[in-house]
Amino acid sequence: MTQFGSGVTVPVTADDSGRSWGFTASAFCSVALDPPLVLVCPARSAESYNAFVNSRRFAIHILGSDQSDVAMRFAEKRTDKFEEGRWRQAADGLPALDGALARVSCVTHAVHDGGDHAILIGRVVHAEVDEAAGAPLLYFRRRFLDPVAS
Repeated sequence: MTQFGSGVTVPVTADDSGRSWGFTASAFCSVALDPPLVLVCPARSAESYNAFVNSRRFAIHILGSDQSDVAMRFAEKRTDKFEEGRWRQAADGLPALDGALARVSCVTHAVHDGGDHAILIGRVVHAEVDEAAGAPLLYFRRRFLDPVAS
């Protein structure tokens, strides 16, 4: 699967106590236009797994080529993922990363078994696009690529 290039996202949610959770995902895609559905796949081994599969809402940030540091931070097991970077609280009550190419706010539509991952399907309720943002962050052969330099 390393031969398949993909974009890089950071999904975020909050648990019942209000704690923010997030992880790095390349398993993200559009599922349907009517209603607008997207999917993302959290790993069962991730600390954030229960927060995502039990949440009624989540948001997905599509990262820009200058945000590989964000992708790396959210791929690690650590508690301070939201301390660095330009984070703010969005209208949906979840963290929003300034400078992301786009942010898709969802309500949970369905959760399916995906082996060692869950398939989390969200109904899009709001989307923001940063028209001033540059190129997407791409992942190919286990490394990030700068599409502008490639």
